[in-house]
Amino acid sequence: MSDNPEARFASDAYFLGPKSENAAWVRGEFQAILDHWFDWRRSLFTDDPEAISPERRLSTEFLRERERLGQAVRILREKLCAEVPTFTPRYVGHMVSEVSLPALLGHFATLLHNPNNTSRDVARVGGVIEDEAIAMLAGMVGYDPALAQGHFTGGGTVANFEAVWRARYRMDHCLSLALQGYESRGERFDAFEAAHIGWDAFEAQRAESGAIEAELRGCSGVLGNPFDYGERLTRATGRPWRGPVLITPGNKHFSWRKAANVFGLGEEAFWNAPLDAQGRFDLGGLDALIARARDEGRPVLAIVSVAGTTEAGEIDPVDGVCDRLDALRAEGIDIWHHVDAAYGGFFCSMLGGAAEHCLEPGRVRALGAIARADSVTLDPHKLGYVPYACGAFLTRDVRGYVASSFQAPYIDRAATNDKWACTLEGSRTASGAAATWLTGRSIGFGPGRFGDMLRSTIETRMAFQSAIAAAIPDARFLPADSNILCFSLARPGEALSQSNQRTGEVFTRLQGDPAFSVSRTVMSAQSYDALMQAHVASWDGEYDSDQLVLLRCVFMNPFWSNPDVERALLPAFIETLQTHLG
Repeated sequence: MSDNPEARFASDAYFLGPKSENAAWVRGEFQAILDHWFDWRRSLFTDDPEAISPERRLSTEFLRERERLGQAVRILREKLCAEVPTFTPRYVGHMVSEVSLPALLGHFATLLHNPNNTSRDVARVGGVIEDEAIAMLAGMVGYDPALAQGHFTGGGTVANFEAVWRARYRMDHCLSLALQGYESRGERFDAFEAAHIGWDAFEAQRAESGAIEAELRGCSGVLGNPFDYGERLTRATGRPWRGPVLITPGNKHFSWRKAANVFGLGEEAFWNAPLDAQGRFDLGGLDALIARARDEGRPVLAIVSVAGTTEAGEIDPVDGVCDRLDALRAEGIDIWHHVDAAYGGFFCSMLGGAAEHCLEPGRVRALGAIARADSVTLDPHKLGYVPYACGAFLTRDVRGYVASSFQAPYIDRAATNDKWACTLEGSRTASGAAATWLTGRSIGFGPGRFGDMLRSTIETRMAFQSAIAAAIPDARFLPADSNILCFSLARPGEALSQSNQRTGEVFTRLQGDPAFSVSRTVMSAQSYDALMQAHVASWDGEYDSDQLVLLRCVFMNPFWSNPDVERALLPAFIETLQTHLG
């Protein structure tokens, strides 16, 4: 990291600071927001009477109730002082950190107005801000902002569910068209081929066949009885219908297992592709699973790549997955590709500038390939530095965004910009969209500013790894793609089980020490076998356990880029770690 503050983006202007260093300015901005809100309410309908008169505000019962509320607020303030201090650079535990000032102010200002982005009927401004913020995020990941679609969600889990919903919608349309052709005209039915024709071929074949919507609805597996539908597909295919599969890498987030459950796929349909020795999606394993699905006549509902895993921040070879799927499209097989970039998607802000040079070239290509995927999940409440809870779901174009449509008699369906009919959530706050919007309007999501800030978090991880390696010879590091550092403690030649015990004991001691907060992660051989073998081989150890216990540090806090903070706290971290080595 540079010792010259002028040589880096002034990110410290956009955060309160661990000692509330920017408190005076922030207090003024909060007061200005409140004053504007108060004045706005006073300026509307000036002829209306006051609902709370001056006399009422001075009455005994009124003052008693206000004091009751004030006392409760004071209790809450005191309770929150015991909350985890995730704002300090000393917190390197999980994927949470200091919230940026643009995000905090945008969230607060919008929260006061409380728009519900379910409909423009109750969010005339909130809905517009959401559209503009989605366009900003689309540009960051490489989508065309003029074509991309999306919305904000309650978090990455819901955003991932949105991808499954839309992939299923497209697949169901394609299968219903093929089933209608089989049942009405005796046409050949191959479930794998039929499910993956894509929207263009679907429209062309539908026009050629003359099939009407009522006929397709009658052949829908989503709208019809699933047991009857299974019997019909069994007759059409000539073999028992086992349903589609969802292919994810072994490093996937737990939300994908939830998705298989919620959408009724069953865990048997949840196919995990193997990982390579770096903990990333193994492309050969992906090829094998696609071939298996084709042989078994089971459509692939979607293939999921991960850009920034929750365990160690690995970034899958998204470009390699895209290349394979492009080759299949050339054969007429169009499989939905979703990138779960809930954590790592904001690293796309580093692309195209000097910031990207601290990424390994393969990760630059992987992040750049997100633009080729059908859909993507982002979590502004992680590396977007936005308050909880804020996720986002984006598709490359409007065709990928369409989903099942629903009706509500009390909402005007003529308002074409309303998204309530095609979002899994009904009511949705506009505060996350506004927080993201104000971040984009002030900092921007480009490589010279936001990207530079994220570069500093990766440089912090590098600095910590170098310092730990120099001070603790038994530290054994995993390959690192981003700003997450994972390492175990192992002496030369010892068994993995012994290393796991020592690493776990050190973590327990660190948990009891308030000086620094770290986290722990445990990898299983079921998913990470190749990585675990390589890791144990790094100290010539015995591979005698099906688990790998790791200390995990997430360097999100922007103030680690301050040379004074690094000089003071990095040695203190090393000293704390050494104290607990035993």
